[in-house]
Amino acid sequence: MPSDVEVTRRGFLKTGAALATTAFGFDLQPARAAARELKIARTTQTHSICPYCAVGCSVIIHTLGDKAKNVKPAVVHIEGDPASPVNRGTLCPKGISLKQFVVNDQRLTEPLYRAPGATAWKVIPWDEAIDKMARRIKDSRDRGFEPKDARGRTVNRLDNVAIIGGCTDTNEINYLLGKFRFSLGILTYENQARL
Repeated sequence: MPSDVEVTRRGFLKTGAALATTAFGFDLQPARAAARELKIARTTQTHSICPYCAVGCSVIIHTLGDKAKNVKPAVVHIEGDPASPVNRGTLCPKGISLKQFVVNDQRLTEPLYRAPGATAWKVIPWDEAIDKMARRIKDSRDRGFEPKDARGRTVNRLDNVAIIGGCTDTNEINYLLGKFRFSLGILTYENQARL
């Protein structure tokens, strides 16, 4: 090497690594090619909304394995949608952790029921769970529905049932909750979305 050529640390490491891999017979081309491919390169993108608050930040959910019929899709990455005028691709700390919310082995995926006096929950079918809820709502309404107040005015109200909503509910869910609430005559209603 000529004495007037300046050797930098980076140049030395690059040359040293290249010499070492060549000397030991390693071929780094496949590793370099794989390193350039993004983890979302072969994924399917699905656009959605973050469920954590009422802001409604847009997210892109990347899944692998949903093109074949015998492969169960798996969420590999969730990021903010840069095309969204709401969040322009950014997410808050809760939104950034959305993948851990979706891919979680402790997430409930089927209804659980604990009978009165029982100490353990048991899995029940969806049809049975919906029937139980409908029966309890109907029984509560039958017990507490008040068609007229003490002065004889028509009120059609139900004071022994309350509904609570959340800011993570979509506009459509909140609309249906409102319709459901008014159809039963329920007055007590709390929702972070302040409908």
